[in-house]
Amino acid sequence: MSQTLTIEPQHETALTLNVKSIGLTEEQFELLCRDNQDLRIELSAEGELILMPPTGTKTGWRNGKIIYQLIQWAEQDGTGLCFDSSTLFTLPNKAKRSPDASWIKRDRWDELTSKEQDGFALICPDFVIELRSPTDSLSTLQKKMKEYLANGALLGWLFDPPRKHVYIYRPGQIVELLEDPETISGDPELPGFLFRVREIWQP
Repeated sequence: MSQTLTIEPQHETALTLNVKSIGLTEEQFELLCRDNQDLRIELSAEGELILMPPTGTKTGWRNGKIIYQLIQWAEQDGTGLCFDSSTLFTLPNKAKRSPDASWIKRDRWDELTSKEQDGFALICPDFVIELRSPTDSLSTLQKKMKEYLANGALLGWLFDPPRKHVYIYRPGQIVELLEDPETISGDPELPGFLFRVREIWQP
């Protein structure tokens, strides 16, 4: 009797494939995403396809808390739109990225056509948040944050729950590291946005 040996990995990690020589078209990439809706799929500027598994439960809970606070502020402020982690943007360098939370000024959003708004719009958010999960490489996320700034982001926050660290990114400035802050401010880029950091460390 034949037996099948199944090996289950202890940790789910992202899989990176070099597809530069294939030359995926916009339509092919969109179809790939639609056919694999359980995965978060990104494409680097270097032509690397990045397949990310669903998040763990604690990371999902943290993501929910993050987007909840951002939505609360955005609804009151009214000058822009916020997006969750399922949203994919095409950056000016042609990378396709999906930050864990993001916000775009209303006037920039309105400049997009209806078709562009429905697709993977060629736009970099004004504000981005990345949340480190247990399997994420900190250096990879830090590189991604710098990519956002290089493509037009005005402010970025990188949350590292295991260390209770927050990294603040602004164009032309040294990255600021905060150790277990109670709150952080989005001023002046997001006026009046005061994020309650400690609410996301533990459920």
